[in-house]
Amino acid sequence: MSKYMNNSNCKVLTSFQRRSYIGNESHELSEIYNDEINISIWQRKIDDHLLKVASEIIEADPRLQISKLIKPEEVEETLFSKLGLGDDILYFSEDIRELVNMFCYLFNLKRVGFRLSVLDRAMCPRFHVDMVPCRLITTYQGIATEWIEHCQVNRSKLGAASHGKTDDESGVYSKNSDIQKLKVGHVALLKGEGWNNNTGGGLVHRSPDVKNDKDRRLLLTLDFGD
Repeated sequence: MSKYMNNSNCKVLTSFQRRSYIGNESHELSEIYNDEINISIWQRKIDDHLLKVASEIIEADPRLQISKLIKPEEVEETLFSKLGLGDDILYFSEDIRELVNMFCYLFNLKRVGFRLSVLDRAMCPRFHVDMVPCRLITTYQGIATEWIEHCQVNRSKLGAASHGKTDDESGVYSKNSDIQKLKVGHVALLKGEGWNNNTGGGLVHRSPDVKNDKDRRLLLTLDFGD
């Protein structure tokens, strides 16, 4: 079932409304074009084959970092050059190419800022907003991205305004249950501060804490290229 976040029980801490959209079909990601939506989530469930390949990639190269401006048709070559040839990597690359194609189509892009990383620590441990128009994010293995509904964030406590306090102490959120978590396989579009007329409305999110090797993440992000 698809759903919009109901803001009726929220304490609104900003001058305008933003909310989430959660659906079970890929086409529902386009809800990000709704002015009020600052995260659209496709609750995708990935199969055991992809999970197996993701685990093997992490084991083979626990320091994997691929960052490149690419076209959709360059996905396979990019992955083969770093991960090697084989049916499993081909299967994995086909899944990623589908996401790159989708992102390019949705935003009329020829190239994307492509990043595939194995993470053994929180890349962005504090709640923050991105200074980009929009970012696609999906986790193939490990714990996934944490985020907070717009109406449950005290944005005056973000960044330097926290005065060095942790997220738990700063008051950026009221209670632990305010923190939402994506799941492995979910595909999310996170609207940033760089989206037209969205200053003060970018999604507040952070990387989860990676406590041990079992939590290591295989993370894909896509950004606007050209």
